[in-house]
Amino acid sequence: MKFRSFARKLFRYFLQGLIILAPITITLWAVLSLFNWIDSILPDFIHKLFPRLALDENGDPRRIPGLGFIVVMGIVLMVGYVSSSFIVSKMVELFDNILEKTPGIKIIYSTIKDFFEAFAGNKRKFDKAVLVAIESPDIWRIGFITHEELTEFGLQDYISVYVPQSYAFAGHLYFVKKERVRIITDISSTDSMKFAISGGVTQLED
Repeated sequence: MKFRSFARKLFRYFLQGLIILAPITITLWAVLSLFNWIDSILPDFIHKLFPRLALDENGDPRRIPGLGFIVVMGIVLMVGYVSSSFIVSKMVELFDNILEKTPGIKIIYSTIKDFFEAFAGNKRKFDKAVLVAIESPDIWRIGFITHEELTEFGLQDYISVYVPQSYAFAGHLYFVKKERVRIITDISSTDSMKFAISGGVTQLED
C-alpha cells in the first residue's frame, strides 16, 4: 500500500511538472525553430535581391546578425495585427475550436492559450490585484481575482483568488469570502505580480 501511495504521488508530481513545463517548452521550441528557419533562408533571399551587396569576403551569402530575430518579431506582430480583423478573427476562432476538440492536443493547446490570455489580450485574468487574508485576518498575501461569482460551486459571497508563489512558476487558487479581500488601488497589477513573484525585493514605482 505504501509503495502504491508513493507511486501515485510520483505520478501526480510528474503530471504537474509536465503541465507546467510543456507550455513553456513548446513555446520556446516553436519560437526558436521559426527563428532558425528564417535565419537559414534569409542570406539566400537577400543574395537574390542584392547579388553583390549580400556576399561576404569568401563569396558566400552574408549573414546579418539579429536580422532573423527582427523578422520573427515582425511576423508575430503582423499576425497579431491581422488577427484583430473580423474575418481573420473568425478563421482563428474556427481553428481554435478544432484544436480544442482534438484529443491529446487539447490539453497542451488550451493550457498554453489560457496561460497567455491570463496575462495579455482581451481576456486578461490577472488585472485585478488584491490583498487576501487566507490563514489569518492579520496576514495578507498578494493575489489576483479570477472570478467574482462562484454560485456554480454552491458558494454565495465568495470569489476566486489566484495567489502566485515567489521565485516559482506556480501558485494557488483560493475560494475566499469577499470581506477577506482588499483591492489594491495604488499599485498596478503588473507591479503587484512582480512584487509577489520576486518575494518582495523588487522596487515599486512611485
